[in-house]
Amino acid sequence: MRRVIDLECDLPPDEAGKPRKFGTENLVPGFGDPERMEPPPGYGFPNYERIFTQRAPGAPKPKGMSMAGFVNTMDEAGVQTGVVGRVPNAVLGEIIRAHPGRFIGMATISPFDGMRGVREFERVIRELGLGGLRIAALFNMVPASDPRFYPLYAKCVELDVPVRIYTSMNYANDRPYDLGHPRHLDQVAMHFPELRIVAGLSGWPWIADMVGLLRRHPNLYCDTAAHHPRYFGVRGSGWEQFLQFGNTLLQDKVMVGLSLGTVGLPYKEAIAEYEALPLKERVIDKWLYENARRFFRLG
Repeated sequence: MRRVIDLECDLPPDEAGKPRKFGTENLVPGFGDPERMEPPPGYGFPNYERIFTQRAPGAPKPKGMSMAGFVNTMDEAGVQTGVVGRVPNAVLGEIIRAHPGRFIGMATISPFDGMRGVREFERVIRELGLGGLRIAALFNMVPASDPRFYPLYAKCVELDVPVRIYTSMNYANDRPYDLGHPRHLDQVAMHFPELRIVAGLSGWPWIADMVGLLRRHPNLYCDTAAHHPRYFGVRGSGWEQFLQFGNTLLQDKVMVGLSLGTVGLPYKEAIAEYEALPLKERVIDKWLYENARRFFRLG
């Protein structure tokens, strides 16, 4: 059985069916505007239900289970470690304490909290055992290159923990589509060359930009989260250059995100689809495990 590290480990709902992660219900532009009207149906984040049909109303929801049951599911598929974000920091701390070595928690800190946020970030790393920072302009509409994040990046370098930055087009059509453009990574990597950065979702549809930046910056990596693995090998999908370089010059920089909740594939099926890609055998092992083990300094 292959060893796997999942860069986007989607936790299932708890036994009562309550989601463990943040929702998107209140993430609308115009926060604080008392005169704002209700948005039109399907506008903003609900547009994802139109784009990704597996999320459409009436589709089966993920089954609730205990964390112990979920860890057993990971074990059965060879998933040794899951990187978890979009979960409240305190909940992440509890999960990490209950299952040592199985999860890496990526802290969520608002860029609007200034130095209070920096002090809170240091606390959750040192006291709760979280392992890095999560930046997602899709939600707060503050691009990763915004100076408000800079004190947090400096603290990441000081604490020697990485940052995972949402890097992809978004489908929430109430905000700019390019909040997660790879160009924002370039400025961050230039100003913080010691910072270990993983570009979550690998920058689609700006694959040429992503490939170029991965070549340009030694400490910039990427993961394949939220994308169906079989399409990386399909001509016309836009991933041709990514697959070519990921099998050659950038084979040490690609990690996988299995994204159970987004892609909807069971672990074993998703892993099998990565194994079926036209990649060298040693490259498959790097994508699935070795690159992430080295990036997160595990073992």
